[in-house]
Amino acid sequence: MSSVLRIALQKSGRLSEDSYQLFKECGIRFDYGTGKLKSVSSNFPAEFLFLRDDDIPGYVEDGVADLGIVGENVAVETARNVETIHRLGFSKCRLSLAIPRGTDWSGLHDLAGKNIATSYPRLLGNYLRDKGVSAEIHEISGSVEIAPGIGLAEAICDIVSSGSTLLSNGLKEVETIFRSEAILVSRPALAENKQQLVDKLLFRIKSVQAAKNNKYIVLNAPNASLETITALLPGMKSPTVTPLATEGWSSVHSVLNENDFWENIEAIRAAGAEGILVIPIEKMIY
Repeated sequence: MSSVLRIALQKSGRLSEDSYQLFKECGIRFDYGTGKLKSVSSNFPAEFLFLRDDDIPGYVEDGVADLGIVGENVAVETARNVETIHRLGFSKCRLSLAIPRGTDWSGLHDLAGKNIATSYPRLLGNYLRDKGVSAEIHEISGSVEIAPGIGLAEAICDIVSSGSTLLSNGLKEVETIFRSEAILVSRPALAENKQQLVDKLLFRIKSVQAAKNNKYIVLNAPNASLETITALLPGMKSPTVTPLATEGWSSVHSVLNENDFWENIEAIRAAGAEGILVIPIEKMIY
């Protein structure tokens, strides 16, 4: 039985680039470029398949690939029998309803009996049904934004990142129906040897993600304020405190979630901390 993980990735686009960057940060090397259909890692037992995003859940379900990185919106829309084993936190977007600018909007029931163009009929249909709104859904592939301009629909439902595409097509976003990010999916009941490789891969991914969310903090603190300052910098277990050559002062080293640091910075400074350094972490192993 093969002891190589087959991992399906989107062959082009932002999700593809973000996925490649993740594996690079995990120390997994493979050739990546336009026109490639597959690539074998030189330092990890994995083979990468480069596919259309809509096809990835099906390849994973059928066992052609063991894992796949795909937008959650695609995984839900295709409704394939795959398991979400980890949320990756990148390539975030939203699936939203939009109508022509200048059109009045008082709520979702404004779309009752109207035509809505979308590439996501399952997600849209489920949302409308849950909200008790009946509308005609027109499934189209690509260029959804043009539908109101050519009289095909009074509204659209499409993926939005910055909103600039809607703006350039004379549309305004009125309601978000689904929020999405990249997810790692697996086919159910992987063989034990494959699952062991998945566990190793997840260990690397989680270490990279933890590093992104945390920073290494170094500062100088008066000894009289050490108790106050270390309480604000709990670290992974506790801060490292080292005496400085200057009597009455110590160097404090800690790891802290970046959001918590900015919440506490004023209190840390008020307690007398000086020379505060915030340093990126490449990997973080718990």
